[in-house]
Amino acid sequence: MVMQFFRKGGAGGAEGAGAPEQKASATGRVVALAHGAGRVVWSARDTASLTRNGFTGNPIGFRCVKLIAEAAAAVPLLCQDAERRYDQHPMLDLIRRPNAGQGRAELFEALYGQLLLSGNGYLEAVAPVPGLPRELHVLRADRVSIVPGADGWPVAYDYTVGGRRHRFDMTGHPDPICHIRSFHPQDDHYGLSPMQAAAVAMDVHNSASAWSKALLDNAARPSGAIIYRGADGQGTLSPEQYDRLVFEMETHHQGARNAGRPMLLEGGLDWKPMGFSPSDMEFHQTKVAAARDIAVAFGVPPMLLGIPGDATYANYAEAHRAFYRLTVLPLATRVTAAVAWWLSAHLGQGVELRPDPDQIPALAAEREAQWKRVGEATFLTQAEKRAILGLPPVAEG
Repeated sequence: MVMQFFRKGGAGGAEGAGAPEQKASATGRVVALAHGAGRVVWSARDTASLTRNGFTGNPIGFRCVKLIAEAAAAVPLLCQDAERRYDQHPMLDLIRRPNAGQGRAELFEALYGQLLLSGNGYLEAVAPVPGLPRELHVLRADRVSIVPGADGWPVAYDYTVGGRRHRFDMTGHPDPICHIRSFHPQDDHYGLSPMQAAAVAMDVHNSASAWSKALLDNAARPSGAIIYRGADGQGTLSPEQYDRLVFEMETHHQGARNAGRPMLLEGGLDWKPMGFSPSDMEFHQTKVAAARDIAVAFGVPPMLLGIPGDATYANYAEAHRAFYRLTVLPLATRVTAAVAWWLSAHLGQGVELRPDPDQIPALAAEREAQWKRVGEATFLTQAEKRAILGLPPVAEG
């Protein structure tokens, strides 16, 4: 990008004499006034805009969502009730193959992804007759709207696509929709997503990337000014000279393809390069800081995303363990508990689904230490030890 400081028209004579034809939009002054008011311009905060700017258009947001969703969807699940743990159960069979196009990992990855992007996750039960549904499907959160009743509780969910709407009635039993939402202190029906909390950092990170791209398009050189001094001391170009100079600059000296091309300046023209200001030099650090803020909002340790820091092996192992302990397990526990409660209403039997931390490699050291401590506790009975470790009781004999 080259900054040119010129003045059109002659230096003397009647005002407007010899000035080139000018065209301007009727709303140009209004737009210029609005954008020049010194206010920060933020992106929209609706689910579609946040998904476009923070997931599909931002590598940090994309990686955070994928990392959490894939890790939580891959966590092994336990199915048990108050008396026993099941290796085979109709609920496990349904979750293992919830529909013809998805397996367990794909279904839960989509559900976790919707929850992280919008704060809301919706599961649809196909043929919700007494007994377990035949299929489970994840609904897009941006297409679902809640229909509250007179008491404030949802009486229906509307799913709208392309002007067509389907209503799920929630007044019967069992419920055809399982709605899982994150905590939102200011909304009674919809959840607050990490993407909304990280929206400011997303805008900063995207703007810094756009600035870097614009700099690369300008051959990674700072802007400069062309100063004209005529033979008689006048600093004004004629309209023909101005148009020719602009054409030459745009054609032969702007863009990455013209990087390194020497500039030939005719009489009276002088190029004054402008170095990077301290604010320009801080753009990289600003981008790194924004990336850290995004990672913090999602609960992902920055070093797992490749953000510069103390990336030693010990720190990485601790970060990996903290990621599962503080982010993945709480999310998976909350979602699977809600799904199990919903499916139990269909089944007519109380069954619990929860993650199995014993099969998570990142937590192997913690679980080994816990098993050792509990096993060596001679003051505990076998039933108490099993309860501490989350195991169901064993029938006597």
